[in-house]
Amino acid sequence: MADQPVSPRLKDRVAIVTGAGGGIGRQHALLLARHGAKVVVNDIGLRSGADAKSVANEIRAAGGDALASHDSATWEGAQYLVDAAVEVYGRVDILINNATYTRLGDLADYPESDWDSTLDVNLKGYFAMIRYVAPYMCKQGSGVIVNTSSASGYGHPSHAAYAAAKEGVVGLTRTVAREFGRFGVRCNAIRPLAAGQSAADFATRAAKWADLVALTMSPRVFGLQQKLLADPGLMPTDKIAPFVVWLCTDAARNVNGHTFEVHGDTISRVAEPALDRTVVRDGGWDLDSLDAIAPVNLVDGLVNQFALEDHPELRTFGA
Repeated sequence: MADQPVSPRLKDRVAIVTGAGGGIGRQHALLLARHGAKVVVNDIGLRSGADAKSVANEIRAAGGDALASHDSATWEGAQYLVDAAVEVYGRVDILINNATYTRLGDLADYPESDWDSTLDVNLKGYFAMIRYVAPYMCKQGSGVIVNTSSASGYGHPSHAAYAAAKEGVVGLTRTVAREFGRFGVRCNAIRPLAAGQSAADFATRAAKWADLVALTMSPRVFGLQQKLLADPGLMPTDKIAPFVVWLCTDAARNVNGHTFEVHGDTISRVAEPALDRTVVRDGGWDLDSLDAIAPVNLVDGLVNQFALEDHPELRTFGA
């Protein structure tokens, strides 16, 4: 960080960043402070080197204002965290839901405890933070929320719980934008990809899934992941924060309810879901009429690209 904020864009605004003790979240917190925001740095400190207090001290040493919090974003923890921010700073203008957690595993024997933990951190925790920050933002007539989704939501073998949670984040984002947009509150989501300890851990833990991932993931997303693993320097964590912080500024006042992929030098707006094919039959449908119409006008050209019948070595659980 520079000794002084580089601009007054976020001067005196108050931001909460969860999972900000290291990695991408740390970069969010530092850049928000650099642009004048007062930052509540939140992290429960389970990751190696993730320390909310150290990040808050780094911000203060550079002339900024920061508060460290080690509370988890449970229902009660979220309320305490938001109330503490308001008690210290008097308001909350920005919430960046960045905390994350995942456990890889075969869907057939995935533990309930891992499912619950993954959904608690990546979806329930995000909702809880929004639940308690929204009344303050709506009352003051302004606020920005940025939620962290993932390309895993497109479909990711070994990541059933994480993919479900992160795609749930997109639905949550769209709903918050629609429900609170009338109060001047904006909500958007990002799908980031960056180098870091989590990426290195993933490469090790997911080794047995490499062949299946290569054959079943989106070629574009798989290519990005391989590029990241081959040269982490192309996608450092500090390349995610500028766009996230920009979303929090007045320059993005018209951006609400959207999702963006962010990695390296690239930012992409993700298209909203749209109908692809539609068929209509007066009086409704029965199986015989579907037999006649669907193969011609609804599902023509579709193949089961994930059956992998030409890869018998992968036709077992945990391949």
